[in-house]
Formats: sequence, C-alpha cells, structure tokens
Amino acid sequence: MNLTLEDWRDRVLDSTRDAVAIRQRAAVDVGVLLSGGVDSSLLVGLLREVGVENLSTFSIGFQDAGGERGDEFQYSDLIAKHYGTQHHQLRIQESEIIEQLPAAFRAMSEPMVSHDCIAFYLLSREVAKHCKVVQSGQGADELFAGYHWYPQVDGAADPYTAYRDAFFDRSYEDYAATVQPKWLTENDAAGDFVKEHFAQPGADAAVDKALRLDSTIMLVDDPVKRVDNMTMAWGLEARTPFLDYRLVELSARVPGKFKLPDGGKQVLKEAARLVIPSEVIDRKKGYFPVPGLKHLQGDTLNWVRELLLDPSQDRGLFNPAMLDRLLTDPQGQLTPLRGSKLWQLAALNLWLSEQGI
Repeated sequence: MNLTLEDWRDRVLDSTRDAVAIRQRAAVDVGVLLSGGVDSSLLVGLLREVGVENLSTFSIGFQDAGGERGDEFQYSDLIAKHYGTQHHQLRIQESEIIEQLPAAFRAMSEPMVSHDCIAFYLLSREVAKHCKVVQSGQGADELFAGYHWYPQVDGAADPYTAYRDAFFDRSYEDYAATVQPKWLTENDAAGDFVKEHFAQPGADAAVDKALRLDSTIMLVDDPVKRVDNMTMAWGLEARTPFLDYRLVELSARVPGKFKLPDGGKQVLKEAARLVIPSEVIDRKKGYFPVPGLKHLQGDTLNWVRELLLDPSQDRGLFNPAMLDRLLTDPQGQLTPLRGSKLWQLAALNLWLSEQGI
C-alpha cells in the first residue's frame, strides 16, 4: 500500500480528532495547556470542533534573561483570540520561581532538571482553580519527529554516534569529571543503553531507531512523568491525546519521509493546516522557556551558589574542582542542549534535600 502525504495527513487528523474527543468525555470543565505551538493549538481547535463551549486555555511566561525571551504569548494569544477561549495568562517573576522551586521538587518522583517542571507546577496551580481536567500536547514531537536531532540521525551510517552527538547532554568524560570517584560507573551506562536499544530488531532506518527509543522510553520517563507529577501535585488530571494507543500505532507506520520535512512533524503540520491558523504552524519551534534557570544571574545565581556550597548540603557527590570551575563562569557553562550545568547540579541537591535524603 503506497500512501501519499495527503493520505497519511487525513488518517492522522482523523485519529487525533478521535483521541481529543474521547479525552473530553465526562469532563465538565476542560482546559488546555496552551504554549502557542502547533500541538497544543491543534488540541484547542479540535476541542472546539467537537463542541466544547466553555474552553479555558492557560499560558505561562517568565522574565527574559541572557537575551532570551521568557514567553511566547504572541502565539498563545493568537489562538485564544481566534477560538474565543477563556484565556489565562500567567507571568512569573524571578522571586516566585525561587520561592516555589522547593515545593515543585517535593512533587517530583525523581530528580528532573528540565526547566519546564517549574513552569508546569505553577501553571497547574493556576489551572486547578478553574478545572479538574486539562489536555496537553505531550508526545507529538517524539511520535512525529519534531526535535532537532532527528534530521541529524536520519540516514546516518552510524545511528548511535549521530544520536549521541545530537541528543546527549554530557559526554561520559564530562560526567566522570563532575562526580566524585565513588559515584563513577565503570562503563558508559547511558551510551550502552542506547546501543542495545538501537540494535533491537524492528526499526531498520536510523531515524526510526531514534523515534522508537524516544517514544517508548524517553517520552514516558521524562516529559510525561514531568507533567504528571506537576499536575497531580495540584489534584489536576492531565490527559494527553497524542498518546492514544491508536494514534501512536498509526504514527509508527508513517514513513520518516513524511515526518522529517518542514522542520519536522510534516504530516502533523499538514493535518493542523486543515484546522488552525497557519501563523502558529509556520513558526520557529518553541517550548516552555525559563531563561532565568539557564542564564543564571542575580538572586537565582546566589540561590544556586548557596545550594551547592552549603556545608550541610554536601553529600560528597560533586568534584570540588568542577564546582569551582562552574561557579567561576556560570554563564559560560551550558551543555550541548543549552542547559546550565550549574543548574543541573543544584537541582539534584535540591531534590535530595526536599526528599529528606
């Protein structure tokens, strides 16, 4: 069966429409976590299609830092206005991030360094005042190749090395230089895990190996767990239509050549064009940015410094020489995925403290 892009587009749209409709059943007050990207905007459009009238949408923004914008309100506002939703725009100041981070880390089932944890935590606090069920766009990037590393892996002679170079946040050597010797694994456990997964049968193309790993392992243990932990902290139920098993199975059958073009997620974007304004589709990919946790400065940097240098918090985890190096140049120490190395170490310390470990 030789299906065209239009054939796959129609199937994806039908399946997504069904997944959204199923997840709004028995929900009196329905909300959407609206980033203003294609995924969450499509959920809003489809909920309107299935007749949800009192639809609430929620967006969050933070202070700019390091020349990086802390909100994407121009896109979420566009969708909220287009569909006439009851829109709630949340602006968070630096002081509130520092104040609320410990509570967010208490809600984590394991250490999570992603900046959007605090975004989801504070957003969920607001959403819970208005509704008990919220729909969220997790999964679309992993199922339809929305991340920057998929084109780098596609067609690679050595898929593992290509994936590692594009996706891993630290090398084994960097990890070895960061932790004290007693916490060092004898082998590159993360690398070995990916190698073994890529070697399993059932995914021949390099990009399909990456998509399979991301959708079955990374997605479940990272974005989904983050959102679940942060929403449940406020008694909020997050429903994720893109993870409907029928849509997941369909996405696995869509050839990579219909996912990778158009900056990724081509087939999903083509489906979205039949529903939502094109302005939110033909835009640079966004996320929940918290620039203040990447470009550490001011009160946040002081807070992180105290967290890492407080003698009562010293668990013998980190190499003091590495800590000194990071603290000497806090703005210059970003990982390949543009995360702050200092923040990652502070986050681990904070999680252990809040869990009483």
